[in-house]
Amino acid sequence: MEQCASVEREVDKVLQKFLTYGQHCEQSLEELLHYVGQLRAELASAALQGTPLSATLSLVMSQCCRKIKDTVQKLASDHKDIHSSVSRVGKAIDRNFDSEICGVVSDAVWDSREKQQQILQTAIVEHLYQQGMLSVAEELCQESTLNVDLDFKQPFLELNRILEALHEQDLGAHLWSSHHLVQRLLELNSSLEFKLHRLHFIRLLAGGPEKQLEALSYARHFQPFARLHQREIQVMMGSLVYLRLGLEKSPYCHLLDNSHWAEICETFTRDACSLLGLSVESPLSVSFASGCVALPVLMNIKAVIEQRQCTGVWSHKDELPIEIELGMKCWYHSVFACPILRQQTSDSNPPIKLICGHVISRDALNKLINGGKLKCPYCPMEQNPADGKRIIF
Repeated sequence: MEQCASVEREVDKVLQKFLTYGQHCEQSLEELLHYVGQLRAELASAALQGTPLSATLSLVMSQCCRKIKDTVQKLASDHKDIHSSVSRVGKAIDRNFDSEICGVVSDAVWDSREKQQQILQTAIVEHLYQQGMLSVAEELCQESTLNVDLDFKQPFLELNRILEALHEQDLGAHLWSSHHLVQRLLELNSSLEFKLHRLHFIRLLAGGPEKQLEALSYARHFQPFARLHQREIQVMMGSLVYLRLGLEKSPYCHLLDNSHWAEICETFTRDACSLLGLSVESPLSVSFASGCVALPVLMNIKAVIEQRQCTGVWSHKDELPIEIELGMKCWYHSVFACPILRQQTSDSNPPIKLICGHVISRDALNKLINGGKLKCPYCPMEQNPADGKRIIF
């Protein structure tokens, strides 16, 4: 973090210089334009009167040209100073960070360069689709000759269309009926349906007393949600008392807050991603954040390996030489380590539940078989190895 802070200080200096330069440049050019405008008016007035150019006006024109030249030279000189500040940012990055990040691990750990490039491009395209930057994703696909199936793109297109409508606070009937994704979420008893009804009801309340009868009639839509959202419904119905006085000046003014729109966008994104089998955050952003945490540790490991000359310690693709704590945010699934072999289970070596209830890995089970029988390592129960059942956490 100290290295990041050092670079950030240099960046702040550059940004401050850009701001100061911009303000100074704008002020100087405005003064210069005003001065030239006055001179132009005087020249136009002399031309209309048919008088020859006086010595005074000639002197003023010479001074104006000199002033323009001096101002431009001063702005160019100040701009060069900014270049030196920008170069200091690059030097600060080189000084505080290791430029050979790719050398942290051996090339033998990764797949071929072509495979790496394809995986990276796919991750970037998926990230762009998930962020709604559809045109940029399409341009990248064309330039990289990456073939993206329409079935892969379709969920993101529908997701972003609905999010765009919600960001524009559009609760039109087409949002409820035309989007297949919304219908599937409503069928799954997502809280999205209640929140959509709530926003429509609040919009009616914002219409004032003229919309009171329509709001009361629409409140019938809350009946199926009374058990789970009783408190929220009570609050909305209580707000009707203050409708004639103005909801924005009542104790219920929080109902008009725009945070409700941000909340429904978040709810929709979370539930829709879960329904489509996607993560709320793109794999690219998760990998980048995890890499920022893991990279310093890996660089220290690299230094130790080189110092002790034990380069063969890390050669496996599926595991790191030590465990790196990434925090609860990066816990996506349960992990089971075999208590016998002290190894993490995987698809090729899944956890197996024995008849007695104890769980070991398949590799451990195979090694414990003796004469076609298996004796549990934790209890004396003898059993048939074929009776073990695979567990999926």
